[in-house]
Amino acid sequence: MKQDKFLTGILIGIGALVVLALALFFVRQDKRDYLPDDAPEGAAHNYVLAVINKDYEKAYGYLADLKYKPTYEEFRQSFLNGMVNPDGTGVDIGGATVNGDEAVVDLTVYYSYSDPFSSRAGSPDRALLVEQDGEWKVSSMPYNFWDWNWYQEPYQP
Repeated sequence: MKQDKFLTGILIGIGALVVLALALFFVRQDKRDYLPDDAPEGAAHNYVLAVINKDYEKAYGYLADLKYKPTYEEFRQSFLNGMVNPDGTGVDIGGATVNGDEAVVDLTVYYSYSDPFSSRAGSPDRALLVEQDGEWKVSSMPYNFWDWNWYQEPYQP
């Protein structure tokens, strides 16, 4: 009889832990929200978030209007063809250094590995932004969020 009560107590404790774990999982899910665009850090954050969410129209809106800017279709095709692939990549947006109408935003790009024994590795990088018509626009980002063909003069044979 004592063993039945002990076993029941253990099962109730395990059930309570499972319910607690599920509640924490659903309550603490990573909620990513867009930030105000009035600072370079906000524009960089919003561009990365739009790319991760596969909202290519919104991400394209953050590109600077510079010479040889890709068309929207060229921009979108870079993601669809795998030339730009943010999967398995995370980014922490740091501070910005503003110099007139240009800004450098410090980033830490995290790459995850597929094996269970490796940890995430962070690599410092930066995003370049320009201020155009009172808005901050991205002119360069790290590899997983940027196609190096963008803003390049087309090849003329």
